[in-house]
Amino acid sequence: MSIDLKTCCATAYGDPALAWLVGDCRHPGGLQLTDQLLDALHLSPASHMLDLASGTGTSALRAARTRGCRVIGVDLGAGGVVRARDAAAGAGLESRARFLVGDAESLPLDDASVDAVLCECALCLFPDPALALAEVVRVLRPGGRLALADVTCDAPERLPHELRSTIGHVACVAGARSLAALTTSISASGLRVRDAAPVDGAFSELLEQIEARLRFARMLGEQLPGDVGDRLDQADRLLEQASTAIDGALVGYAVVIADAPSPGRSVR
Repeated sequence: MSIDLKTCCATAYGDPALAWLVGDCRHPGGLQLTDQLLDALHLSPASHMLDLASGTGTSALRAARTRGCRVIGVDLGAGGVVRARDAAAGAGLESRARFLVGDAESLPLDDASVDAVLCECALCLFPDPALALAEVVRVLRPGGRLALADVTCDAPERLPHELRSTIGHVACVAGARSLAALTTSISASGLRVRDAAPVDGAFSELLEQIEARLRFARMLGEQLPGDVGDRLDQADRLLEQASTAIDGALVGYAVVIADAPSPGRSVR
């Protein structure tokens, strides 16, 4: 994926039209799965967590509010960062949550500066996942933990052409890999995988929510915000293709929990 495609993904996720179609929680599993990932990170008020590709800050602010920890969100989309900062101010969480524009492959953070990293439905969007994982290892303190959820695809070559195109990347499908390949790359980064498991039904449930919004959008007609109406046909095609990929067991969603090695301990 080129730098232009990386920028394209960041721009798309800051698009109000996409936000309207997908809703505030833009990843499979919703906030229920976010809470499970936060539980796996063993956060406390003394913890400092990075939300990698934090978007508009929904998960980061949930961590700050419910766990009392300090959170830094990093996202390439400047618009999302502005909205996240506004949301933090509105919730009175500015002292515990801050948001920066930054690249996952070159994080604007010091070495060993965070205790935990949350990454939801984003690794498949990064042009160089190995470099992004190396950055996670760099910023994690020894013994720190990564909680990652991402789209998986067991046979990318069997996906329809549109799901392997630029829009397929934006839809989090084109860059997806199998769960086995995902865990292998995480282990290769130097992290020790503690748990890796599919999340049954998470992706299909998200698609059902989007399908319901599309039906509502067609009912609204000219009342749609922005240029949502111009994108309905393309959204319908992508939705149909993604649903077929899920039904064919090609595409799914999974969670991986991994630890940074403690001092003096090997990851092997």
